[in-house]
Amino acid sequence: MIQHDCGHGAFFRRRRINDWTGRAISVLTLTPYDSWRQAHAVHHASSGHLERRGVGDIDTLTVREYRALSPWGRLRYRLYRHPVVLFGIGPAFVFVLQHRLPHSVTRNRNQAWFNAMATNLATALVVATVIWFIGLETFLMVQVPITLLAASIGVWLFYVQHQFEGTYWAESQNWDLHEAALNGSSHYDLPPPLRWLTANIGMHHLHHLSSRIPYYRLPRVLRDHPDLKSVGRVTLWQSFGCVRLTLWCETTRRLISFREARAQG
Repeated sequence: MIQHDCGHGAFFRRRRINDWTGRAISVLTLTPYDSWRQAHAVHHASSGHLERRGVGDIDTLTVREYRALSPWGRLRYRLYRHPVVLFGIGPAFVFVLQHRLPHSVTRNRNQAWFNAMATNLATALVVATVIWFIGLETFLMVQVPITLLAASIGVWLFYVQHQFEGTYWAESQNWDLHEAALNGSSHYDLPPPLRWLTANIGMHHLHHLSSRIPYYRLPRVLRDHPDLKSVGRVTLWQSFGCVRLTLWCETTRRLISFREARAQG
C-alpha cells in the first residue's frame, strides 16, 4: 500500500523520495515499480471506460460480447473468471512470473526494462541471502505460502474495489472521469483491524477521486464528507457475493452473473 501511494506521489512531498521508496519496496512486493506506476496511471485514467479496457483491471466482458464468443471462447472466459483461477492461480502467475518483465504499456521501455531487471536481481539477492541463513526448506515452507497468500489478498482487494453490482462502465460518448471514479470504485467498508492492515485501500472511491490524498488521510475525508460513506458501500460479508458477478449488462447497466445472463435469453 505504501508502494502504491508512492506511485501516486502521495506518500512524501518530493517525487524523487516517493520513487526511490517505491523501488525499494518493490523488491519485497515482486512488482517492478516504474512500469507498474505507468500502467496504474492508465488504469486511473480509463477506469470504467468500456472502450479502454485491458490495462490494470480484471478482464470483464459485456453480455453481448460474451454471447458473440465461440463455445471455446466462452469456456476460456468462464475458466478465467472462476474463483480458483482468479484468486489462486492467477495471482501467483502475475506476481511470481508476469511481473518479472515490464508492462507492455510502458512509455519509457529502456527505463522500465532496467527497473524490472534491477528489481529481479535485488529480489534474487535477498532470497539467496535469506536461504543462506535459514536454509532452502525453511524458506520454501515459510515464504512461499506468505507470497501466495499476499498475492491472492491483493487481487481480491482490487477485485472488490471495481467488481461490484452497482459499479460504473460507459462508452466514450457517455464516460465521465469523475463519475467513473466515484461510482466505479467501491467503498469496501472493512472492520477496523482489516482497514488498518490494508491501509484504508477500501476507501477506493475517495482514492480515485483524488489519488494524491495519502492513505492515512482518507478516513478524515469520510469524516468531513459523511455523505460519501454510503456511495458504493460494500461490507465484508457482501463482498463474497461479488464473486458471482461476471458480465456487464448493457441493458440494466450493472454487473450480473452467468445465470442471470442465461435467464435474459
